[in-house]
Amino acid sequence: MATTQVLRSEWTKIRSVASTVWTLSLALVVTVALGVLISALSKNEFGTMGERDRLDFDPTFISFAGMGLGQLAMIVFGVLVVSNEYSTGMIRVSLAAVPRRGTFLFSKIAVATGLALAVGLATSFLTFFLGQAMLGDHRASIGDPGVLRAVFGGGLYMMLIAMFSMGIAAMLRSPMLSLGILMPFFFLVSNILGNVSATEKVGRYLPDQAGSAILQVVTPVHDARPYGPWGGLGIMALWVIAALVGGYLTLRKRDA
Repeated sequence: MATTQVLRSEWTKIRSVASTVWTLSLALVVTVALGVLISALSKNEFGTMGERDRLDFDPTFISFAGMGLGQLAMIVFGVLVVSNEYSTGMIRVSLAAVPRRGTFLFSKIAVATGLALAVGLATSFLTFFLGQAMLGDHRASIGDPGVLRAVFGGGLYMMLIAMFSMGIAAMLRSPMLSLGILMPFFFLVSNILGNVSATEKVGRYLPDQAGSAILQVVTPVHDARPYGPWGGLGIMALWVIAALVGGYLTLRKRDA
């Protein structure tokens, strides 16, 4: 089967499964809604902030406050795209139709990545503009230094989260096992390692901790990270590449 036919087949699979469509929609709605809420609350609390908090005040980053929950939906999307066929047994049919496993896997990832990027960018721009509207006089402009980079980077961040999840799901081949590892990793382990002084230097190199640097315009006063926004996103990209390579090697060596 030609690569273009495989891509069309994967597109049909993704758009015909309700769960993948709903998870992408949820990523947008949750991120935007929470970002708007936190932005409105931040506007009301600005007058009571101390001097240090005002120095760290980053209106762009505040509008992305919902990104943490939005990435949850992106993780589910990435896992379901890859592991659904394993849970239903359809993987045998797919590999019989596309015996070149690399073509099969990376066509699936290419289609899903395109969707994740489109939704990620729409989510990032929408949550920025609505969030800034809520901040009123404290808002940032898209033309301010670093703001467009952060907003565009928000879309890239959500895309990379989905891609990382796809790679892990390709290695584990089970939706429950994949989610059982990814959820605690991002929402428990990463936060603990990043906020405990003894492990802080390790935590800052985890994919979400490093990648989220792209969302910041104002560098916190006590930020000791040795990399900038694009450096952090680059570290996250290395994690994604490692996960995808691992997924490919697993698919290549194991039976369906």
